Amino acid sequence: MSILIDDTKRVLVQGITGREGMARTKLMKEYGTRIVAGCTPGKGGQDVLEVPVFDTVREAVETVGQIDVTVVFVPAQLVKEAVLEAIEAGVKLAVIVPDRVPIHDVLEISAAAKYHGARFVGPNTLGVLSVGKGVLGMIGGRAAAAKDWFKPGRVGVTSRSGGMTSSTGYYLSREGIGLSTLVHVGGDAVVGSPHPDVVELFQNDPETDAIVMFGEIGGSQEERVAELLHSGRVTKPVIAYIGGKAAQEGTRFSHAGAIIEGGRGTHNGKVKALREAGATVVDSFMDLPKATVDVIGRP
Repeated sequence: MSILIDDTKRVLVQGITGREGMARTKLMKEYGTRIVAGCTPGKGGQDVLEVPVFDTVREAVETVGQIDVTVVFVPAQLVKEAVLEAIEAGVKLAVIVPDRVPIHDVLEISAAAKYHGARFVGPNTLGVLSVGKGVLGMIGGRAAAAKDWFKPGRVGVTSRSGGMTSSTGYYLSREGIGLSTLVHVGGDAVVGSPHPDVVELFQNDPETDAIVMFGEIGGSQEERVAELLHSGRVTKPVIAYIGGKAAQEGTRFSHAGAIIEGGRGTHNGKVKALREAGATVVDSFMDLPKATVDVIGRP
């Protein structure tokens, strides 16, 4: 088992005929993801990498059958329309890769997802990768690299940084720590599946034994994970690193989702909350692999 993506999920790519859509469809297919359809309005009837293209999501569903996931590679101003179309057609998971999606649009997507019982990851995400089973988006950059870098196993990774999602997985794997799923929750201020949601998915995954979290200053995602630990809703070990220690109030660190405002979202506050809740928090990113081994034992 894994979270969000495995080798049984049937995947649609919205914006498949664009340059980014084509390149990432190639990555996903080569890694083993089941891409069953693509969608670009006005481009129906084409094939991209042997994937049939449709004008609408509804047409794709009516032709190829159930679609579990959509991966969205359309311009930011078109994201809301694309995701709402997919959700209304019955797709239960959307991975929104583009950045700079208007916050109001994200809030509309969130409301629609709740109404239809769907979920979304992003915006501004590299996606999700379940090791050896499937990838949604662009984690790893190339399928061969992703297969080389990430060792299969029982540790889940959740990260607010795209680059550090891959780096965390790489360094854990190099230490011999196998991974179940890697999730880049997205770098924007408002995202569909923040750390607490992903941590709960890992908690409920019988094939994930521990969770490694790359956190950052700004927002309250990490404090909410601490609350889950404190309440007992999450009982699996959490090993974390919080980036942005040197940032001052009002500083933007890395991306829009990492900014300290009004004394909230500070590095010290996040570290304190997590440690008091029982998480292992390291002071240096490169200490994550050793700390994980110390917590779960040598594989």
